[in-house]
Parts: sequence; structure tokens; C-alpha cells
Amino acid sequence: MTAAGVALVQCTAAPQPPSTPSPPSAASPSPTAPPPPPPASPSTTAPPAPANVAPVTAAELGESWRPGCPVEPAQLRRVEINYLGLDGHTRRGELIVHQDLVAEVIEIFGQLRQLRYPIDKMRTVDHYPRADDELSMEDNNTSASTAETSQEPADGHCTPTAELSISTRVLNPYIDDTGAFQPKNAAPYLDRNLTDPGLLHDGDAAVRVFTDHGWRWGGYWRTPKDYQHFERQNQ
Repeated sequence: MTAAGVALVQCTAAPQPPSTPSPPSAASPSPTAPPPPPPASPSTTAPPAPANVAPVTAAELGESWRPGCPVEPAQLRRVEINYLGLDGHTRRGELIVHQDLVAEVIEIFGQLRQLRYPIDKMRTVDHYPRADDELSMEDNNTSASTAETSQEPADGHCTPTAELSISTRVLNPYIDDTGAFQPKNAAPYLDRNLTDPGLLHDGDAAVRVFTDHGWRWGGYWRTPKDYQHFERQNQ
């Protein structure tokens, strides 16, 4: 009996003291809060800058105005405004308009930009030699007041309407009853079935922007057809 008891003692391991957890190592990372989300990226599309309106002088108008025209320079304003270029980028242009039409023209061009109607360029006609409107047309330039306020280089007279020649003017030519057209580089666009960006058609939203404001479009005339031309009679 004694031997068995000894054997039992030898086969049973002595109880071990309970282990205690080791203190955390200084090298072990401690739990941290999740990192804050990255800041939102700024918008890549800046809001359009507001239009800028300034008076003009006869000297600034250059050959695009002459004494005897029905509207004096004091009644005109230079309007700097944004437009959508043919490349899809927002660009800045200038128009010379009658002071009474400034707010309306700004609104019209804002609506054209919202419609993404493209315009090649927009500069005042005095940027061209002798303020020649033919050169302005050949350059696809959108301009205003070349007749209402200024000397027409072709015939030297001024007319009492508020006129605005808009859009890529090569795409939207003037065509008289003989078939002659201006500008001279517009021959490919006598076909009005074309759908090139900027080419105006009956019922287009861009045309309605003007007509809804009381402007007349030369594309509705029987003869001549003046697809680039919008006008509004002085009130």
C-alpha cells in the first residue's frame, strides 16, 4: 500500500501557481481610433465669374464708331462675359451693347452657356483692321452692335436697331436672294441640313433663347437669310 501511494505521488505533477499576464510591451502597438476620412476634393469646375460692365469712349471704339451714328458712345457699354468655347472650355469674351440691353444680353448668354451652345470667339470688331465686319465674320467671331452703334465698313451707314451677330459666323452665313453669301469662307455651310456644333436651325433651343426675349432671327427671313443675325428694335 505504501509503494502504491508513492507511485501516485511520483505520477502526479505538483500544482503550478497561476500565471499572471505579462505587462504590455512598450513596442506593442496600442489600439487607436480609425483615421478621419480625407477631406473632400475641391470641385474642379469653378462657378462662372459674373459679367463685368464698363462704359466705353469713342477712342476705345476706334473705327467701329463714327460721329452721326444714332447711338452715342455714352449710351454704350462693354460687357465682359463667359461663354462656352468650341473646345468645351469656358472662355471670356467682350461685346459692345446698348446700355438698355445689358441685363438682357447677360441673361441670354447665361442661358446659352447653360445649353452648352458653343461659340468660337467673342471680341469687339475694333480688333480687326478698319473694324471690317467681313474680317470678323471670316474669323468666326461673335460680335454685337456693328450696325446699331457703329459705322458699317461696307456701306458707311448706321441703322437704328439693336443688332447682335452671334455664333460661329462661318457656320451661320448671310445669304442674299442671288445666292451670294458672307463671309466668303462659309460655302460648306450653305447646306443647312448639317448638324455641326454651333450651327443654328429653326426651332433650336439657342434660337428660342433670343426669340423668347423678343429678338428676331434672320434665319426666319425669306430673303436675305441671315443665320448669324439676331436683332431687337429699340424701344
